[in-house]
Amino acid sequence: MQFTPKKSFENYLKPFTGASGTKAKKRESTGGRFIPSRVTSNLTQLFEKADQENSNTGKAPFDSTKIFSSLLEAQLFGDATNRQSSSKLLSYRTGMINLTECKENQAFSQMELPNEKFESSQRVLPKIPYKVLDAPQLQDDFYLNVLDWSAKDVLAVALSNSIYLWSAVTSSVVHMCDFNNDIVGSLSWAPSGNHLAVGTTSGKVLLYDVERKNTVRTLPGHGGRVGALAWNSWLLTSGSRDKEILHRDLRCSKDFTAKLIGHKQEICGLKWSFEGDQLASGGNDNKLVVWSAQSVTPLYKFKSHTAAVKAVAWSPHEHGVLVSGGGTTDRTIRTWNTLNGTPVSAVDTQSQVCSLVFSKNYNELVSTHGYSQNQIMLWKHPSMQKIGVFSGHTSRVLYMAMSPDSQNIVTGAGDETLRFWNLFSRKESDKYAYSNLLPSVTDMR
Repeated sequence: MQFTPKKSFENYLKPFTGASGTKAKKRESTGGRFIPSRVTSNLTQLFEKADQENSNTGKAPFDSTKIFSSLLEAQLFGDATNRQSSSKLLSYRTGMINLTECKENQAFSQMELPNEKFESSQRVLPKIPYKVLDAPQLQDDFYLNVLDWSAKDVLAVALSNSIYLWSAVTSSVVHMCDFNNDIVGSLSWAPSGNHLAVGTTSGKVLLYDVERKNTVRTLPGHGGRVGALAWNSWLLTSGSRDKEILHRDLRCSKDFTAKLIGHKQEICGLKWSFEGDQLASGGNDNKLVVWSAQSVTPLYKFKSHTAAVKAVAWSPHEHGVLVSGGGTTDRTIRTWNTLNGTPVSAVDTQSQVCSLVFSKNYNELVSTHGYSQNQIMLWKHPSMQKIGVFSGHTSRVLYMAMSPDSQNIVTGAGDETLRFWNLFSRKESDKYAYSNLLPSVTDMR
């Protein structure tokens, strides 16, 4: 079937005209939690006052004790260099002085810092996306996965039978390829970001060299559309409507090296753990299955969901922690311990769960939803306390991908838009935590 695009290429992945790009105002520094701001302190006047008092009393021109006392006084009481003490705290008297009436001591009794000094240490969540792109003919299909963000900061999205690449660095758009008689069902970047795996509705899996814009390999094996792909180093795993999962070792010439059978309906969710030792698969049979990398037999089968399980995500913070989300008649997000095969928690989201992703910067989870709210939710994990709710899409938020620095997410919906959200900005102290002056072992080879 010959595909005729509805719009010219120039209209694809262009800024959405109805979006507001207003950014939140940068909050001014008000000092740290235990170090007050010096904005209101006139330090120049402070030193002049100290020199003047020294000259009047005939003392040495530099009295470190007096200057230190004045500086401490300014930090505690603000710009108080002109204030004269009404009485001395230590003096020769016959009676006892009431220390609570002394102004100098009132600051220590119940000293409160302004609220903004505490709030400044908390990150501010956005109310609107920082960027919105038009994505005409983005498929409104719950069982597909057609959005992914590479390690090289390039976003891949399938619009009907075409694949487009959008650079987050230059904001440029590249039309990679077309499928005249096929439709893209899934996309997944290789860990290096140099190759893109594509699953089609005809059951094929293709591997593209993005730089050269050509097909490196075509991998048959499925008898139905391929709606889920997942990488584990050199191993590419695909899930299909034919109910089968295939492992493809790209180092050998075989089309696939292992076949996993554990679902009774279409596989729509697929994700390898960060350690690469376990694979999670979700299906339209309402089952969540956990597989060992060393076996073709299911390790665990979880049957608590009452609708299709498309959304699956592994925690980058705790080994063996897996979360899954159910469809319209289920609406729950469940946490599992895959080290012993036990459920941990469940929360009703009141909406169809379409996708899940963990933040690497914070122990938090993002979920996107369809019927009936079409919203994005942010959760604290493992307590599953709701942190924020984000709206903007006008139809099911079916797709989500995380940026390589784990600070931003992009969401795609049936309203044919892509929306970018800055949810996980790292603290200044964390921005250099992963710096490494030495090359990695693989780079030295």
